[in-house]
Amino acid sequence: MANLGMIELAFVLLGVMILLLGSGVWIAVSLGLVGFVAMALTTSLPLGAVLATTTWSASSSWTLAALPLFIWMGEILFRTKLSEEMFRGLSPWVQWLPGRLTHVNVIGCGIFAAVSGSSAATCATIGKIALPELDKRGYDKGLSLGSLAGSGTLGLLIPPSIPMVVYAVTANVSVLQVFLGGFLPGVLVMVLYSGYIIIWSLLNPNKVPPRDPPMPFRRKLQESAKLAPCLLLIMAVFLSLVLGFATATECAAWGVTGALLLAWWSGTLTRKNFLESIMSATRLTCMIMLILAGAAYTTAAMAYTGIPAALATWVQGQQLTPGMLALYLSIMYIILGCLIDGISMIVLTAVIVLPMVRQAGLDLVWFGVYLIIHVEMAQITPPVGFNLFVLQNMSGRDTFTVARAAFPFFVLLLASVFIITEYPQIVMFLPKLAFPD
Repeated sequence: MANLGMIELAFVLLGVMILLLGSGVWIAVSLGLVGFVAMALTTSLPLGAVLATTTWSASSSWTLAALPLFIWMGEILFRTKLSEEMFRGLSPWVQWLPGRLTHVNVIGCGIFAAVSGSSAATCATIGKIALPELDKRGYDKGLSLGSLAGSGTLGLLIPPSIPMVVYAVTANVSVLQVFLGGFLPGVLVMVLYSGYIIIWSLLNPNKVPPRDPPMPFRRKLQESAKLAPCLLLIMAVFLSLVLGFATATECAAWGVTGALLLAWWSGTLTRKNFLESIMSATRLTCMIMLILAGAAYTTAAMAYTGIPAALATWVQGQQLTPGMLALYLSIMYIILGCLIDGISMIVLTAVIVLPMVRQAGLDLVWFGVYLIIHVEMAQITPPVGFNLFVLQNMSGRDTFTVARAAFPFFVLLLASVFIITEYPQIVMFLPKLAFPD
């Protein structure tokens, strides 16, 4: 009977959440209200005191200090000439590949992802120069849009990543280990994307423009020289993480410093851009922090109800293999990705899913990368895929046209989920290298 009552309570809380979200209430407020209802139904503790303590503990984490810094770093670089320099610097080196300049979308987004942490900023920064150039040279519009939509999601997987910080805080795991775990899967996704572009181009040779005239090797180096500071910043941040010279928060501080120097060096650091980057980073940070506070309160409430523990016991009784659990969770996250944004996916499901994941014996660092890839999928699935809106505004096409172009890259992300599930050492190699048992 106790379990029956718990299941009924879970459905009541789910119904309250759906009702609130469907009526347009902010996600953070909806989370807080669901926590309030759960606390009121299951405990006589003072609700205000629990709200105050959980909100404070959720927002005072030292790890969270990295969040606004990584967001600010991406905002600074978004306002530089980096995209123009990246296109000019990379294009001479990919002319020999089938697909030619379309690969600039993949490589350029991968490089910018390593210094921004934001999918939308990555997509917009590379897209603002790549789309006009590819259209002018006669590249297939569907492949151009799809590769940019898919590659823009690399801003979430290749560290530093804002959702990775949110997940690490929510799951109480090392943000540094999650960062390191995302690096090789990020490279894997880039290889899958470029492989698809090569195969598509070989099957459709009439839709690929001829290569540009050959360029001397020295000229190629001159064109790529302006990328050197950005690449040095990436290497400095990554090596500092791997070698343990700095924490994630310290790397974020150095990253902001490097981004400011890059903006100054490129001549785009003005008083206006500086203030705009601060205000934009502040707005996004406040939104995320409010969601985390609401999620912390709901997490505390769920602990009092015993619903997560009951679900973990249920999973144990079903004797699901880790692979089967990962498959069921993939279906759930793909559906959620069509309805809510990625950060909300993480905090809304963490309180229920994480106990199940622990019970199944899955590593929480591995699961963090697994979850982030599903957040990437959410960026390119209608109706709320944010990268689709970015490219819709930049290209003048409707959202569903962009979504159709991005669908092959959605499938490739799904393939990467199956690969890391089958071979989890792809995720765990660098974390175990940096933190041996």
